[in-house]
Amino acid sequence: MSKEAPYGWVVVWATFVCLALIFGVSYSFAAFFTSFAGEFAAQRADVSWIFGLSGLVYFVLGTLGGILADRFGPRVVCSVGMALIALGLLLTSWAQALWMVYLSYGLLVGLGIAFVYTPSIASVQPWFTLRRGLAGGIASSGVGAGTLLVPVLVAMGISAMPWREAMRLLALGVLVLGLLASGLLRRAPASAQPGAGGTASGLSLRESLRTPTFRWFYLATVLASPVMFIPFAHLSASARDLGLHESLAVGLVGLIGIGSLVGRFSIGWLADRIGRAPTLVLMQLTMGLSYLLWAAAGGHALLVLFALWFGLSYGSIVSLLPAICMDYFGGRSVASVVGALYSGAAVGNLLGPVLAGAAFDRMGHYHGVMAVCLVLGFLATWASWRMKRIGRSQY
Repeated sequence: MSKEAPYGWVVVWATFVCLALIFGVSYSFAAFFTSFAGEFAAQRADVSWIFGLSGLVYFVLGTLGGILADRFGPRVVCSVGMALIALGLLLTSWAQALWMVYLSYGLLVGLGIAFVYTPSIASVQPWFTLRRGLAGGIASSGVGAGTLLVPVLVAMGISAMPWREAMRLLALGVLVLGLLASGLLRRAPASAQPGAGGTASGLSLRESLRTPTFRWFYLATVLASPVMFIPFAHLSASARDLGLHESLAVGLVGLIGIGSLVGRFSIGWLADRIGRAPTLVLMQLTMGLSYLLWAAAGGHALLVLFALWFGLSYGSIVSLLPAICMDYFGGRSVASVVGALYSGAAVGNLLGPVLAGAAFDRMGHYHGVMAVCLVLGFLATWASWRMKRIGRSQY
């Protein structure tokens, strides 16, 4: 087994910043939700399409981002992605109709995230062998940090200035910090990757997709995706319905970020010791069960508990997925495989928030949505357990 190269930790922290930026932007949607609805006189389902389209694009095109990163390296692809995100935010700040926001925020920002997410997170795993789970946990905790900080900063900005100006400042921050972080990303040299003769070992993308292990893994991702993304679009709106102040409502997304940070650090350490696949099964179960707290919430206290519990489970799951891909399929085409896996979340990310918004517009509450998510959480747990039973960690 080769020695882990020190530069791998630079890649870890550069990925941390990249993920903090792109998911901070994505989940700042909660802060802009009311502004969009008021500016364009839109219902919740209509506004939810923005978040859903963005997620659909970055998950569907995550495979393309991975393929490009396998060919050109993560630095080039992620730099292009950051520029696209900044451009999409800038164009959104000039939008005069909701359909323009669909194109700029939903499609263009989504495309930029696709070119950053998979290439950056997949660049970490090949640098490590013994500490793969810890490295992945630290890197992916950028999602939690961005979820915690950026929506709150955006909400503060919106309270102090028009939402369009706040979005332009966000675009500038993404462009400057994003290009700096992307410039530090490097592809792991073959000598740093486990494999004979200094070459990266593992399956090709086509070989990976044909395995039963990948099929069960993919099914678990599809089933879990609505459960994972509905709170980011609707938890703040649900809190406003209960009479919470705007700052407390948006702050719940930040609390998801805190739970996510804890999950990514602690689960990465734990999974290296008890096994990543068993840990994934447990976290799928706890994520589904967390919806019982949301359903029971009548005020701020239980919503806080839900946000922290959900964030812990969500953060743990997201940090485990790339490491499990590396365990089962190796480093030969890891970015492409991770991108293919994330495409399974596309439909849930698109339809989950939109259907949840439509259900609220029709029924005036989210209870049916919560019940469906609880069932989907159990099904995702079962699919993950099946993956664990037949999968073999070989790399």
